[in-house]
Amino acid sequence: MLSLRAPPRTFSPPPWRRLGRHGGFAAPRCASAAAPAATPETAASPPASVSFPILVNGCTGKMGVSVAEAATSRGLHLVPVSFSSRENLGKTVQIGDTEIEIYGPSSREDVLSSVIDEFPDVVVVDYTAPDSVNSNAELYCELGVPFVMGTTGGDQQLLYKSVQDSNNYALISPQMGKQVVAFLAAMETIAAQYPGAFSGYRLEVLESHQAGKVDTSGTAKAVIACFEKLGVSWDMDRIVKVRDPEQQLYMVGVPEEHIEGHAFHLYHLTSPDDSVSFEFQHNVCGRSIYAEGSVDAAVFLHKKVQSMDPKRIYNMIDVLLEGAMR
Repeated sequence: MLSLRAPPRTFSPPPWRRLGRHGGFAAPRCASAAAPAATPETAASPPASVSFPILVNGCTGKMGVSVAEAATSRGLHLVPVSFSSRENLGKTVQIGDTEIEIYGPSSREDVLSSVIDEFPDVVVVDYTAPDSVNSNAELYCELGVPFVMGTTGGDQQLLYKSVQDSNNYALISPQMGKQVVAFLAAMETIAAQYPGAFSGYRLEVLESHQAGKVDTSGTAKAVIACFEKLGVSWDMDRIVKVRDPEQQLYMVGVPEEHIEGHAFHLYHLTSPDDSVSFEFQHNVCGRSIYAEGSVDAAVFLHKKVQSMDPKRIYNMIDVLLEGAMR
């Protein structure tokens, strides 16, 4: 949401500094009602049927489970194993009719090698933990298995270098939500076409996620990078990162039923003389947008591998540009 308000003599504080439930402005609540049924005029044509083995790593977490469920719903063959960032030997997770056996870090190489032998065209989707990003990616590259990296964090330069050096296929993106990807693409276009347009403006950023997300939002970092190209000076340490449920409920305005699964972002710009204010906002409740986007990414990457595309590293904007999002 972009709003340009008629400025008073002195601006009130950015919205997150006001109470969300007691009379002040807060981020719009996410609708909990079911979406209206599609009509013949609005229904999109279903995508062409595709099926291949998909291994979802991180099925001990809610995001991994959501991706596995979305993959099953899409008709993909869910490989019955998953890695955890911790030793969870002997644990299983039920996804539809498939029982997923969880393996700890010490078993990754042996298990993945066996999976590749049985399913040579497997694609991995990774939703483990930030401290596992680089070691997992190195293993995928060493064994030559294409992967979608949905986990944020880790050493991103090393991540890209691992893929480049191995000539492996990978799709890496800080954001898997298709509509948010489109917003980010628009921001990158604006930044490229109008460098310095917001020179001198002050930027304040809030991002709120469930307490289990330990790293700073990769999407927030990407949007901030666009604002920097537009002329805004910024220090990443200034991000207001909210993980406390009570603050999320009363300060940010997150619906109570989505405290354990949401992504709220607000970017507030103010002109040097306080006479103009801009706000960019995107709020997500639940995980379905990311799960569906992750499956879109896996389908896209599988097609690139099968066609032996010379390009090896992709992101979600590549998926968007190809119209490959369901």
